[in-house]
Order: sequence, then C-alpha cells, then structure tokens
Amino acid sequence: MNDTVLLDVRNLRKAFPKPDGGELLVLDDVNLRVGEGEIVGLLGRSGSGKSTLLRLIAGLARPGAGSIFYLGSAVDGPASGIAMVFQTFALFPWLTVLENVEIGLEALGLSEPEVRRRAIAGIDLIGLDGFESAYPRELSGGMRQRVGFARALVVHPNILLMDEPFSALDVLTAETLRTDFIDLWTEGKLPIKGVILVTHNIEEAVLMCDRVLVFSTNPGRVVSDIRIDLPQPRDRLDPMFRELVDRLYVELTARPAAQPRAAERPDRVSGVGTVLPRVSSNLLSGLTETLAAPPFNGHADLPVIASELSMELDELFPVAEHLQRLRFAEVEGGDIRLTEEGRRFAQAELDERKQLFAHQLLCYVPLAGHIRRVLDERPSHTAPWSRFSDELEDHMSEDSAEETLRAVISLGRYAEIFAYDDQRQVFSLENPT
Repeated sequence: MNDTVLLDVRNLRKAFPKPDGGELLVLDDVNLRVGEGEIVGLLGRSGSGKSTLLRLIAGLARPGAGSIFYLGSAVDGPASGIAMVFQTFALFPWLTVLENVEIGLEALGLSEPEVRRRAIAGIDLIGLDGFESAYPRELSGGMRQRVGFARALVVHPNILLMDEPFSALDVLTAETLRTDFIDLWTEGKLPIKGVILVTHNIEEAVLMCDRVLVFSTNPGRVVSDIRIDLPQPRDRLDPMFRELVDRLYVELTARPAAQPRAAERPDRVSGVGTVLPRVSSNLLSGLTETLAAPPFNGHADLPVIASELSMELDELFPVAEHLQRLRFAEVEGGDIRLTEEGRRFAQAELDERKQLFAHQLLCYVPLAGHIRRVLDERPSHTAPWSRFSDELEDHMSEDSAEETLRAVISLGRYAEIFAYDDQRQVFSLENPT
C-alpha cells in the first residue's frame, strides 16, 4: 500500500425519521480511511449500519452530518470512480451476460467498439468466457455473481464497494469466488485501487482484508480498527489466523461498561426500544444442549462452537444473545458459558423446560411481559397487532418493529404464555387466568 488516500470519511452521522417525529440513529461519528492498495473490511452484526455506510460512500444517499472525500473531493452524489457489487445479483433477466456487463459502460460515453472490448475483457477476467450469450436463468448463483463483479469492474473504478457479495452463495462457491478475487487482486490484474468489503463472516474478513473495522450496533460506530498482517494466500489453520479470528470474536462480544443489557435499562422496562431478532426455539434449545454436552460441558469459545455447528456470525450471535437475555448463558470475551438456569434448561424434560423458559421470558424479555400484562388486564384477553406495533414504532423503524414482534410471538408461543392468530392479527390468551 502506498500513501495515497482514496477515501476519507469524517465524523459521519446518519439517521432516519420515525413516525413520532423523532429520529432513528443508524450511524454516529464514523471515521475511516482507505489507502491505495488496501482491502478494508467492515465487520458487524445486522443493524450496525454497514450497508447504509456503503450507500453513503457510493453517493446513493446523503449523511445527516459529517463528510466523505474521494480523492480529496467531497462526495455529494454518485462518484464515477466508485462502483458497487451487491449481495443479490441484480442482473437484468432479459439481457445476456454480455449485455448485462455492457450496460454498466453506457453512462461513460464510450464508443460501441470500446464498450464491447471492455465488456468481453471483463467477462474473460472473471472466468466466464464462453458464456457471453447466456441469460441469467441459465447460470448458477456463483456465475451470476461473477457477472455482477464484471459489470462493476469494467468501468475501471478506483474503489470497489462489496456489500456481502458472497453471502447468498453456497459455501464451496463462495470460497472459490473469494479465492479467485484475492488471486486477481494480489497479481494486480484487477482495474481497482482499493476495496471496502461489508461482511458478517469473521473468517472471510481475516481471509481477505488488510484491515478490519469492527462496528457496534444501535447506532453503528467503529469500535476497533484491526490490522491483518498476514501474507496472501492465507491459511485458516495458521495459528496467527486463528488468533485474529478469536480476537474479532472478542471485539464483537465486548459489552461497553456504559451500556448495560437492555433488560436492565430503566428506560426500557416496557420493552419498546429494544430490537429483537427472530430466533427459533429449536435453535435456542439446540445451542443450549450442545453447550451442556461434552466436550464443552457448559463453556465454549464462540469460534469453536460456530465451527462445530457450521454457523456464521449473523446466525450464531442472535441465538447466543437470546440465551444471554433469558439468563441461560453469559457471552463475553469471545466465550459463551451456561448459567445454572441454562444447565437446568438443557437437562429438563419438555414440560419443565417450557415452564422454566416461560418464567425467564416473562422476567427478562420486557416486551413479552408487557404483552402478557395487557392480555391479562383486558376483559376479552385479546389485543390487536397494532396495539403493540404502534407502540414499538415510536422507538424503532417499522421493519424493526415487525421483526421484534415476530420474534416475541415465536418465543411466546413456545412458552405458551400467549397465542397469536396471524390471519386475524390478534394476540390472545388460550387459557385466561
């Protein structure tokens, strides 16, 4: 890497309006630099604002505060030297591979022969020569994503933004595409000078990046900037590689002292304001049972348990955090440890397990307790979806409110503390007491 600064993001802030007239803060005081020759990873959980940050850098949205400078000039709209590859393939199904790649060049005002030359060169570069006349429906997922890469690369951008480009692919295809990309990058065959990679896959970040910025959530802030000083190609079994993976798990599970758990915050006792991801009771039970059994015996490193269960960051962390929220486990320093209640839950028969789950849910997930109290107090023992969704939307986005309600419905059904009729959109008590 040389000293040329391709991108300089300073004190960036982004918020979205809420129905109550307030704002939902997504990014706060974000600073980052990308130098020529760098691949910089943005690592964090869902809701940390990583994709929003990419859209701001690409000029597809405007920040509420702060500045973005590309090669010294402020970004106030789409920049010609910045291109993006998305998680979804975003191909036009009625166009061939060649036509899909050519369409990315049309805005450059190039001659038709030059457009054709660049498109064919891009297709050859990413290994799809021979498929120029194929339509997207004829291609596998990995091949369609290669077309997406070709379309971004043929404009010869200085910076390539990649928004979880491998997450929609199967494991083997994703690994092949990552390896091919890194080979082309290290050999200097890609017409780009810097890369920003959004990922939730810790090993992917260590495999590909020179630096990894770890983001907190709600709002997204850069909490760590970790340099990956390993030569390419990298070996997952290298002790230094494993050490960096472990360090990133520790960073992602660290809880700032100034921010106690949501269930302990006095301003959130009603549950409105805490976004909950949807996690099935089967996953909660399965992780608890796996932790309780040998060789873990109640305590495991998160990277080890993730590998054991073939789970990625965005799959494992919500499950682990739900167990922590229910006081079945403690997550800290990259480790997860079952509590006494967690051990009891893992060893209990079904009826006892459900009773214990219901007790913990009502005590430590405020929204669940809030819904149950409303149902208990109403003569009809029913309440519409809107009774709680409207309340949640005063504190979070409409999508987050729906996700949170769906999450609590799933947990409440398992615990049998209330029922929900999705067709009528009504909560009720099956056996009012």
